[in-house]
Amino acid sequence: MAERWEPAAFKARVDEVLHGYVAHEAGELTAVDAALGPVADQLESAVAAGKRLRAAFCYWGWRAVGQPDSHALVRAAASMELVHAAAVVHDDLIDDSPLRHGRPTPHVALRAALEHHPRAVAGARSLAMLVGDLLMSLAGQLFVTSGLPAAYLGRARPLWAALARDLVAGECLEILHTGATPDTTASLKVIRYKTAKYTVEQPLLIGGALAGAGGRLRAGFSAYGVPLGEAFQLRDDLLGLFGDPETTGKAGADDVRGRRPTTLLAETWRLAGEEERRRLRELLGRREPDGDALEAVREVMRRLGAPDRVEAMIAERVGEALGALDELDLPAAPAAALTALAHSASVRAS
Repeated sequence: MAERWEPAAFKARVDEVLHGYVAHEAGELTAVDAALGPVADQLESAVAAGKRLRAAFCYWGWRAVGQPDSHALVRAAASMELVHAAAVVHDDLIDDSPLRHGRPTPHVALRAALEHHPRAVAGARSLAMLVGDLLMSLAGQLFVTSGLPAAYLGRARPLWAALARDLVAGECLEILHTGATPDTTASLKVIRYKTAKYTVEQPLLIGGALAGAGGRLRAGFSAYGVPLGEAFQLRDDLLGLFGDPETTGKAGADDVRGRRPTTLLAETWRLAGEEERRRLRELLGRREPDGDALEAVREVMRRLGAPDRVEAMIAERVGEALGALDELDLPAAPAAALTALAHSASVRAS
């Protein structure tokens, strides 16, 4: 790879690894029994699309230490995308989200394979859960078979336990806080553990550990990665309610329907007076808010300036991340790439 950061070329390399690896594993699955075809299809669908940001952060964590480009490292970095695919399948299942990337989510798509099942909806949910479990297992397998030396892999292996623990902690916190009185501090903790760490910080740390990063660089990766990961999810909060579903590929207003503890909702609640809170309770308390109710929630948010407040929180965190990056005084190529990635993660339409 050239020293200049070329996102499309890198994405193509990661896609080649992912698609080939998962296609092989899907074939192994259907070799057990042809009836597993729909499950294998969902396995491949889970990695069909994506920005490959997590792989990129892992790659540049490696390069920031001074290591050269490496196909084995790209394979190891691609495993971060399988972690993400597993998390997405499980998250969509937990949230009962019907769409992802404009396609039915696995727990919806798999119903077609269970037309004779006495509890097809529940059966499809169970199959989707197992697809997510298999993707997480494949992530670990791709990592350890990447081709990197065993000593390098050994330096990074302990970070996998932290990655899984933090991801599960964040998902559990989201479930525990769903439907509760909105609270910004609680919401920020949810996004830090559910998304921020495994999206930016931990891929960087894993790439750095593979390369033998020292303590100062690891601390800098965290100082850059945590606020940038939070900015990434705050952008998702905004896109979830104010983005164009045709662009995001997700069902609009899922967060409001599910009464999820987003920072956008928490900031709306913090800024609201008693009358506005009463109105929000009424709108959010409906079993299935219709289009008018959802637009009413958006109007309350706009009137209170909550979207602007979240935009300010994004800008603040991106500034914090870039400040931490500047202090690391990295070589030109990783510094430029990580600066560009900060923009890609925080300024986007999907």
